Amino acid sequence: MAERRPVKPGELMGLAAAAGQEARAAAARRRLAQIRLTDEERRVATDELAEQFAVGRLDELELHRRVDLLNDAVTHGDLQPIFAGLPTPSLYKPAARKPGKWRWAAFAGAVWMAVPFVLVGLLMLVFGREIAAAIFGLPALAWVFFTYRWASRPRREDRRQSGA
Repeated sequence: MAERRPVKPGELMGLAAAAGQEARAAAARRRLAQIRLTDEERRVATDELAEQFAVGRLDELELHRRVDLLNDAVTHGDLQPIFAGLPTPSLYKPAARKPGKWRWAAFAGAVWMAVPFVLVGLLMLVFGREIAAAIFGLPALAWVFFTYRWASRPRREDRRQSGA
């Protein structure tokens, strides 16, 4: 009997994430099974088959057989035998989730945490204690700046990708 190696916690998280993604893709396939294919979905499925041929998972005869089945397919349920033994087509992969507003809520919390330190720094500055003002005020301002950069990162990345 083969000895099983223990699963590391990091591997367990990866396995759980992969299982969750596969479950979402299976749920999408079940939801769409009775829905008719659009021309765009048929084109995407054809591209997926061509990609599987290009990487060597299908030979030319198998590619032609599956493309013929694809052309005869009416619903999403008809695609299941076409993609049997191949990776899940991109039609059923869930869209990437947009980051939520929670980052901005965390930024607001960071600002509220920094306010007393900035006020103490201003108070020290008024009473001529520049070093104490710098010790209290500057780290608090840096904290606010870096949390703002962190909170706005998804928006900046979206702008960068869209070319704006």
